Parts: sequence; C-alpha cells; structure tokens
Amino acid sequence: MDQLAALLDGPRARGAFLLRSILDPPWSLRIQDEAPLSVMAQVRGESWITFDGGEPVRLEPGQVAIARGPEPYTVADDPRTEPQIVIHPGQHCTTLDGVSLYQAMDLGVRTWGNDPEGGTVLLTGTYNLEGEVSRRLLEALPQLIVQPGDPIISLLGAEIVKDEPGQEAVLDRLLDLLLIAVLRAHFATHEAPAWYRAMSDPVVGKAMRMLHNNPAHPWTVAALAAEVGVSRASLARRFTELVGEPPMAFLTDWRLALAADLLREPDATIGSVARKVGYGSPFALSAAFKRVRGISPQEYRGVGAVR
Repeated sequence: MDQLAALLDGPRARGAFLLRSILDPPWSLRIQDEAPLSVMAQVRGESWITFDGGEPVRLEPGQVAIARGPEPYTVADDPRTEPQIVIHPGQHCTTLDGVSLYQAMDLGVRTWGNDPEGGTVLLTGTYNLEGEVSRRLLEALPQLIVQPGDPIISLLGAEIVKDEPGQEAVLDRLLDLLLIAVLRAHFATHEAPAWYRAMSDPVVGKAMRMLHNNPAHPWTVAALAAEVGVSRASLARRFTELVGEPPMAFLTDWRLALAADLLREPDATIGSVARKVGYGSPFALSAAFKRVRGISPQEYRGVGAVR
C-alpha cells in the first residue's frame, strides 16, 4: 500500500450517495450538505461552481470537479442565476423556503431534475465519512479541483441508472476509480504535498510503504534503514528532507490516525486498537494519544471521532 492508497482508504466509498441530475436552465443549486468530499462529473451541457467569496469555475463535458467541504457552494447553469434549490445534510433537497422536492423532481433510478430532456446532465458522488487517516489527504487538497475524467465518466454514467444485484458495490468502486484518476492528474500538474512527492523516491518511498503496511511492527530508524539498504543517518536525513518530519514522527502520526479511525468501530477496545497500531498496551496507546491529541482515547470516543 502506498501513501495515496493508504489515505484513500479513509474516504473510500461505502454506499456513497450517487445521483444523475438532468436539468434545463435556468437552474441553481445551493449545496449545504457539509460533505467532506464531493465528486461532480459533467456529461452534457456545462455547470459553474462557486464557493462563497471565490471566483466561478466552469465545468465542461468530460471534466470532473472535486469539491472539499464542509463549506457551502453553489452549482448553477450560470454564475448569475440565483439559487432555487438547497441541498441539506443527508442530501435532503428543498426549495429556499424549506419545501421538500424529493418527489417532485424524481426522474427514475438515481436520477433527479427539472426536465427529463434537459440540456445539462451532471453525475454527483458524495463521500459522507471523514476519518483521521483521510484527513491528511483532505488537508492537502485545494477547495476545488477540475480535471478531465473520461472515459470513467462514461462508465459511471452507464452504471448509475441500473438497478441490478450488487449495483451499489459497482458504483462505489467506479466512484473511487474516478476520484483516484482525478487526484493523480491533479498532483501531476500542480504542486503536490511533500508526502506525495516522497513516494517516488526509491529509498523514502519504500520506507513509507513499509511503515504503512506494517504499523504494528516495533520499528526503529535503524531497523527501517536496514530494510531499505541505507545508513541510519542517511535515512533520517533524507526522510526528513522529503517528507518534512522524521521517520518516527511520521510513524507516530500514522499510528494515531489509524487508532482514531479504529476507535470509531463499535466493538473495538483500546487494547485491540493498541495491538493493531503498534503499542504494547492500552496504557502506552493512551499516553501517546493524549500527548499528541490532548485527550485520552476514551474521551475521544465520547466526543465522536469526526470533528
């Protein structure tokens, strides 16, 4: 597992919300669903996406937009079109004065809009869960990304209207594939975060993968250096230069991020989580967790794992 794959494991689609919108101008949607990550693929027509205080960004056929929440934004046929519809948390859709539009705009299987023959077709996928592991990825993204998305858009468009056994799993995987393709394209053409650039380094990238794949191992810098075939000092220097933090600090952050996500599981105990992430006892995990995060694992579970 590489760094991008590991981080994508957090926002991986599991019964994600997916919808095909067919709209005829004028139309404008005020998105207030507070979702941490949304993917919009333009099939036909065009859309304009505007975050509050930002410049409108055009989405053309074959392009995909990734919007990072939870801040609200507007998607419209034209930036000047005033919002007519509000999308609330849970994908509840209403007029501006709160009247539900669920039935009125239903056009069939995962399809919604104001005209079945409308000139705009937009596919939307929403990731509703944000974990601690995925937080590092989300924090590395700008508020809005636009990149080409064909041919995955065509595949998703063909599958989104089907109602067959296992269809939810098919759509989840296609949405993940589209997300990964867009992120790869974005990081290839824009300034990528340090951890992403470090993955291509033959020494540091290998070390990062080893830490990700086996966080429970009793790693030391010396042991990690031996595995990747360099000296301890060389690894420590190179890792810090490329990633921005020493290997053991990186490992601690990774272990505690994993622990925070595992603590969300209803049947997990602090002891079982400690073993999975490389701490010898519940006390050791609790001490590290409180030192870094300011609260104990038990307190963290009490207030909720997602901010």
